[in-house]
Amino acid sequence: MVKIIAVANQKGGVGKTTTSVNLAASLAATRHKVLLLDLDPQGNATMGCGVEKKTAETTTYDVLNHSVRLRQAIVARPELGLDLVPANADLTAAQVELLPRVGRERLLTEALSECRDDYQYILIDCPPSLNVLTLNALVAADSVLIPVQCEYYALEGLSDLMDTLRNIQATVNPQLAIEGLLRTMHDTRSRLATEVSDQLLSHFGDKVFRTVIPRNIRLAEAPSHGLPALMYDKASRGAVAYLALAGEITRRNAG
Repeated sequence: MVKIIAVANQKGGVGKTTTSVNLAASLAATRHKVLLLDLDPQGNATMGCGVEKKTAETTTYDVLNHSVRLRQAIVARPELGLDLVPANADLTAAQVELLPRVGRERLLTEALSECRDDYQYILIDCPPSLNVLTLNALVAADSVLIPVQCEYYALEGLSDLMDTLRNIQATVNPQLAIEGLLRTMHDTRSRLATEVSDQLLSHFGDKVFRTVIPRNIRLAEAPSHGLPALMYDKASRGAVAYLALAGEITRRNAG
């Protein structure tokens, strides 16, 4: 049975796309069938999987405006072990075009329905804002994974996101759950990082993943090579951490 996870946080620079790409690759490496859907007009997840966003023939924009069916937009990435639906700047137009559409918040749900049985995990990389694209992801998802940077202002905006999730649960997706909060860019030498980590644990308890993603140069370098860290340097601390996260998620869902 498929699990659809939206990776979301309206705060930028928290490791959202890094998490989407590396978690997708790690789940695929542990023999799960994975689809990564890029829903961010920046197209960074697309580039991080080695696909040139500017020349992508079909994207999530085409899926949402009903130009193509979802299966037509899927790009197989066998070297990464996963499938990808790419995105580029065309999605910026979709944010405006979708607003007058009736049922606009369910367009992605409808598109994914034809592929639900093809995968065990579908990850959606959301844009860094609470707009109609993110709304589509949260309505389509079973759960939301929230990357949180272990730095000052980490908790800023989390309350707004939680309010949004509660509103969605109360109106259009009562089954939406919090997959977990993921501490990212963690520097064990930093007292502030430890304090922020403790704050998250105090506020959210077991909703915080045990796995912590370290600040790691290999994670930062890998996207420029169009690769997840696991394929760029499988022994790096970043790659090992995302493998651990994949294991934690699969164990949670198995239980």
